[in-house]
Amino acid sequence: MSTSSSEVDAGAALSERVSLHELLLLASVFVVAACGLVYELTAGALASYLLGDSVLQFSTIIGTYLFAMGLGSWLSRYLKRQLVAQFLKIELLVGLVGGLMPAALFLAHSLLPPGQLAAFRVLLYGLVLLVGALVGLEIPLVMRILKKQFSQRYALGDLVSQVLTFDYLGALVVALAFPLLLVPHLGLVRTGLFFGLLNALVAVWALFLFRPQLRAWRSHAWACAVTTAVLLLAILGADQLTTWAEERFYGEHILLRESSDYQRVVLTQGNAGVRLFLNGNLQFHSKDEYRYHEALVHPAMAGHGAPKKVLVLGGGDGMAIREILKYPSVESVTLVELDPHMTRLFSSMPLLRKLNAEALLSPKLTIVNADAFGWLEQQADSYFDVIVIDFPDPSNFALGKLYTTSFYQLVDQHLAAGGFAVVQATSPLIARRSFWTVVSTLEAAGLSTTPYHAHVPSFGEWGFVLAGRRPWGQPSALPPGLKFLDLGGMPALMNFPPDMARLPTGVNRLSNQQLVHEFEVEWGKVH
Repeated sequence: MSTSSSEVDAGAALSERVSLHELLLLASVFVVAACGLVYELTAGALASYLLGDSVLQFSTIIGTYLFAMGLGSWLSRYLKRQLVAQFLKIELLVGLVGGLMPAALFLAHSLLPPGQLAAFRVLLYGLVLLVGALVGLEIPLVMRILKKQFSQRYALGDLVSQVLTFDYLGALVVALAFPLLLVPHLGLVRTGLFFGLLNALVAVWALFLFRPQLRAWRSHAWACAVTTAVLLLAILGADQLTTWAEERFYGEHILLRESSDYQRVVLTQGNAGVRLFLNGNLQFHSKDEYRYHEALVHPAMAGHGAPKKVLVLGGGDGMAIREILKYPSVESVTLVELDPHMTRLFSSMPLLRKLNAEALLSPKLTIVNADAFGWLEQQADSYFDVIVIDFPDPSNFALGKLYTTSFYQLVDQHLAAGGFAVVQATSPLIARRSFWTVVSTLEAAGLSTTPYHAHVPSFGEWGFVLAGRRPWGQPSALPPGLKFLDLGGMPALMNFPPDMARLPTGVNRLSNQQLVHEFEVEWGKVH
């Protein structure tokens, strides 16, 4: 029996149509996987930004999300009829809830009264559970739709292999793009909304791919249109929403808000002056930052006598360097700051250049944008008279490694004979155990220590530790023009009243990072 040319053409057209359907469905798996991972990452990043301790937040968010996905996969067995319609509804729900989740969490954190972190956590994990369960429903439904559509073309094993290949590829692409492209260029809120829109577009192409199988096609079309419109409007208003939420959170007019590869940088201005926040944590207030930086720098510099080579680790705002350059003996200053965004900002913005007295433009200064731990390991024969260590508080393990015996031993190796290091060491009043753990850790690294503290109104009582191979002695002179520190008042800085007095503590090592846990417990009681 012969086959007509029309029958051959019809078969070819059917084969092409089947292949197109197959390709689009597998592409939807790629998009679904990408979107699912984005929602997980945005929730973890936002929790770290707002709650601190990135290791804890990411660990609990990922664990909760994976559990919810497993729950969703288990629940998918109860979806037995109209699988395409069910898939379409789930895509719209995932796109709407997952896409709006970062914006909703950010707004909730801004609107909740101070101290209501428990309510925020309930909302955070509730949304993570909901989104995770919806995402967990998607892949089993796609597999069942593919099996129904292409049962004659694929064995079950081949089908599972195809779906999981595209699923893992989508996850890989997003895992690379999230920190390198998405967050730096879109921010967390717009990243969430963009991928929510992608979920909605998966629903739209399912709407047209399976039109004959959808009973209430018009209703589904309206749902797709409304969801897409809501997400598009949210994307258009994302900047205004973020600005409003951040101004409410910070309570002042925002001069600058940017995200670098390492942190969220917010600069605010109020009646009293300018404040800098990194990842939501106050770094300085222009009205009293001189108290902090004079206390940080001058006991070590003046105690040395005539320092020539100075190293600053952290402190990319240039305030500590401003104080260091008040010593005529200084010949060179090396600043090691991880985030190049900080050094560019504080060397280019006129308002900030005025605050640091254009210290970052000094010909004596060399700026190195690198991790301080790795940089010190690579400097075999570099020695410094004074090393100023001005890192953020040890609120996570990435920062905690910079407060360990391993790090302080590296510092010791780069101190010149008779040199001093000074470490900012959080509040001895609020975080008493954390402060004295830093002291114990420096001593365990073989350094002689002199702890002291100063009152900075924006922070309260703040602690510092001088360390060296020789005991520190009261200097005989200070640079002229200081606004806070004087020779007569320096002995009082070394006196700790009973509520800040030394207590027995352990030593912070890379193998235990106990300081991070202590810091979280002590500052958690305040918040």
